[in-house]
Amino acid sequence: MAVFAEKLLAASRKNRSLLCVGLDPDPALMPKAGLVEFTTAIIEATKDLVCAYKPNMAFFEALGLEGLRGLERTLAAIPGDIPVIGDAKRSDIGSTAKAYAKALFEVWRFDAATVNPYLGRDSLEPYLAYRDRGVFILCRTSNPGSADFQSLMTAASGAGDGPPLPLYERVAHLANACNGAGNVGLVVGATMPGELRRVRQICPTLPILIPGVGAQGGDMLDAVRYGMDARGELAIVSTSRQVLYASRGSDFALAARRAAQQARDALETARALAAG
Repeated sequence: MAVFAEKLLAASRKNRSLLCVGLDPDPALMPKAGLVEFTTAIIEATKDLVCAYKPNMAFFEALGLEGLRGLERTLAAIPGDIPVIGDAKRSDIGSTAKAYAKALFEVWRFDAATVNPYLGRDSLEPYLAYRDRGVFILCRTSNPGSADFQSLMTAASGAGDGPPLPLYERVAHLANACNGAGNVGLVVGATMPGELRRVRQICPTLPILIPGVGAQGGDMLDAVRYGMDARGELAIVSTSRQVLYASRGSDFALAARRAAQQARDALETARALAAG
């Protein structure tokens, strides 16, 4: 098993958790605290309740140099045994893809990153070359407009390729084909339970990062029931706003802990129900 998957399972088992907390610092929603004070307090309050953290690069980059310095200090505050997924959704070709991969895995040293497969398999290869890092390929995302492309039926590209399939299913099959190093995962939104179930059928052993629970309306039980593997693992259910902004007062860290604990416990209840 790849290094990332081993680290993910170890953290998930230690903390009895399928919960991933997204770190999306938005000054318009944050309490009266500095960026680093805010993110590090959230980490300290929740580090025994999560299987992973997921910093969203856009929120840090939007704050300029201060945000990038804040990201550096935020990453330093995350315990070394908890995997960190860089939510970057990068995509490009050739030397540019190599540069993106180097930035994510060598400069920021994320354990995994989200990538966009729209440019094709060769655009994924620079990320896959980091065999000890996880590569989460966007498959069926949680936003309302995802159906514009991801649900389009695609014809077989050659003899023996089978019947037409929705594009997201082709991406799932591509993920299996790219998983030679055991470091591939998928991103499938909780707002698409039927598609999540289908992706898990196609990819029974891959980790699935599942955003969309909570503010976006995804159902937690469905996310766990359809996202976990046969052993009840490898579902990474991500939530951001309901934990980060549980309070805008001075008790924000305590409120974040309560919200994370409620989410973690609800996921464990869902896991037990799904397994039963």
